[in-house]
Amino acid sequence: MRKLLAEFFGTYWLVFGGCGSALFAAGIPDLGIGFVGVSLAFGLTVLTMAYAVGHISGGHFNPAVSFGLWAGGRFSAKELVPYIIAQCAGAIAAAGTLFAIASGKAGFSIDPSKAGAFASNGFDAFSPDGYSMQSAFIAEFILTMFFLLVILGATDKFANGKFAGIAIGLALTLIHLISIPITNTSVNPARSLSQAIFVGGEPLSQVWLFWAAPILGAIAAGFIYKNLLQDTSEA
Repeated sequence: MRKLLAEFFGTYWLVFGGCGSALFAAGIPDLGIGFVGVSLAFGLTVLTMAYAVGHISGGHFNPAVSFGLWAGGRFSAKELVPYIIAQCAGAIAAAGTLFAIASGKAGFSIDPSKAGAFASNGFDAFSPDGYSMQSAFIAEFILTMFFLLVILGATDKFANGKFAGIAIGLALTLIHLISIPITNTSVNPARSLSQAIFVGGEPLSQVWLFWAAPILGAIAAGFIYKNLLQDTSEA
């Protein structure tokens, strides 16, 4: 239960901090943090929670990470479903909190026909800069794959584990700097689902891609690291 609570709170913080920065702070005239600030916010959420609760649950905060660690031989298959449920619950709870806060501003509404509405992910007309489904899939697959390669390498027993959280947080920052214009950046199915639930419409119907591409990319990374990069003396 402690592990599942750690995953719940870690994913809650990721969505609340990352998506919250996009909703409340990115576009303020003259003072807004923009893409760079949102990218840093997502990276900082993972970095801070990795050190806060990572020692309890492993600090996944992301169904794709759980799948990637399973594929890399670092995580038990029997724990996948409980972890994913905890992650999705934390993400949805955070999105609900963001909705409650945003609703306190006069004139607030979510336009499900607008790209990036309520920090949602999307492709084609729902991509921030109009990228196709194919482009979105490739970006989410590759970026999640490399995210998992960073995670697997930084947490390897031969790596300096004290700095793993920094490497992982910076990797997520870089991922957002690359892909916010493409998909509004997912690489995390729970994060995508939580926002899409509150938007509905086409963003919710597109959420399948933000489950499929990150999970497939993460699994590919797990097999690559385990079979090609991991020191065989670990076996």
